[in-house]
Amino acid sequence: LIKEEDYAARPDLVLTGRTLFGAAPAKGQELEEHYFGAIRPTVNAFMKEVDDELWKLGIPAKTKHNEVAPSQHELAPIFEQGSLAIDDNLLTMEKLKLLATHHGLACLQHEKPFEYVNGSGKHDNWSLSADDQNLLEPGDEPEDNLQFLVFLSFLVAAVDEHADLLRASVASAGNDHRLGANEAPPAVISIFLGDELSPVVDALINDRSVRTPGRDEMDLGVPALPNIFRDNTDRNRTSPFAFTGNKFEFRMPGSSLSVADPNIVLNTAVAEALSDIYDALKDVPKENFDAELKKLLKELLDEHKKVLFNGNGYTDEWVAEAEKRGLYNLKSLPEAMPHLISEKSVELFTKHKVFTKSELESRYEIFLENYSKTVHIESLTMQDMVRKDFISGLVSYEKALTEEMSGKKAVLPSAKCTVETDVLSTLDTEADAIDAALTKLGEDTKKAESDVDVLHAATYYHDTILADMDELRGHVDAAEALIPEAYLPYPTYGELLFSLR
Repeated sequence: LIKEEDYAARPDLVLTGRTLFGAAPAKGQELEEHYFGAIRPTVNAFMKEVDDELWKLGIPAKTKHNEVAPSQHELAPIFEQGSLAIDDNLLTMEKLKLLATHHGLACLQHEKPFEYVNGSGKHDNWSLSADDQNLLEPGDEPEDNLQFLVFLSFLVAAVDEHADLLRASVASAGNDHRLGANEAPPAVISIFLGDELSPVVDALINDRSVRTPGRDEMDLGVPALPNIFRDNTDRNRTSPFAFTGNKFEFRMPGSSLSVADPNIVLNTAVAEALSDIYDALKDVPKENFDAELKKLLKELLDEHKKVLFNGNGYTDEWVAEAEKRGLYNLKSLPEAMPHLISEKSVELFTKHKVFTKSELESRYEIFLENYSKTVHIESLTMQDMVRKDFISGLVSYEKALTEEMSGKKAVLPSAKCTVETDVLSTLDTEADAIDAALTKLGEDTKKAESDVDVLHAATYYHDTILADMDELRGHVDAAEALIPEAYLPYPTYGELLFSLR
């Protein structure tokens, strides 16, 4: 959330949803006091109205709190049936943007509105129920809960088999900035089972008996307070797909995304895994059923155990290990989208009558075209802001410095003007670099405009245009850090992130 007038003063926020420039503020999220602090009065009034309006619509909003980055906040609902939850999430997004204006605020739902601080996403909590029973409820003794082990195993198989589709389902120009940036899960999809379930799976694979460790008691050190149980299912925030007690949490979706797409993929992949299990067991005699089922689960988990990982997903070591395991690392939308129309994907979706081949090809083209258009608009916006606004402020400040130095020397000929000279020299160097980077960005963007192959165009925008934009931004941000705010044409990060009360 930022002030509405600050939003209106930034063409990049208005046109693209994210800031294309901005020097790092002196303070970011390092102290984490915003995360653990109270919601500020202006924001609290807004979120109270959001609650009221959502409850009127029957949307069960429950939790609200500050998030890690300055001015970042979170809202969470009570669980609902899947398709209803998706609709309610879209309504929530509409209400957040609309009601923010009642309080003089703009609600940013871009995955990465600001550089240097965390972006934002959604957590898609998924489970499966039948006859009012949660099929992913492990119970007190998950190692003996055969029904739970069946559904756990097919979910592991489904995620491993179709990890590329899951990654494609959350791909967007905005989300690509967030995934793998040590603020969101990596682009490599893996499953976190935690300390309680991992031994069960290992024992099943290796034909061993096991007793789960259960939950540890935590002594709070205060005699007046009882010991509490440590939650051992949800401590790895770097995992993209984590078991969290009686459900799985898919943590890769971006904040502006409709979670319909990842749920379509997840539901279809699970249906395929269930279908395979059914086909393998449908003719097994009743007296042999449990033994054959356990044998099948052992084979299934052994085949797909490569997707199981409880460690730190942010490390370079995990990326290398994931490559050895044969896991996908699709870092961008252009890399991920061809998997949507692979032979395996077409067979999956057509078999279960979810999409036809033509519908998949249509979505493939639309996603790639939308990606290219998004980056194209960002490029043109960046060029406009530099040419029309930033350069004017830069030149005005250089002129003021030059006049200051001339005036000084007129009064005091021996004046060295060391500070002014150093600043002016640096700004002059950055100005030359800005001009060169701006020219390259403009020329490369014109080349991209003539590309009619949707995949080639999207790849070019990712590999070339975004790289050009990063180069230009680096020089603009370096210059901005030296220019007083009075000469800058737009609010700085300090104003955007820390002005709400």
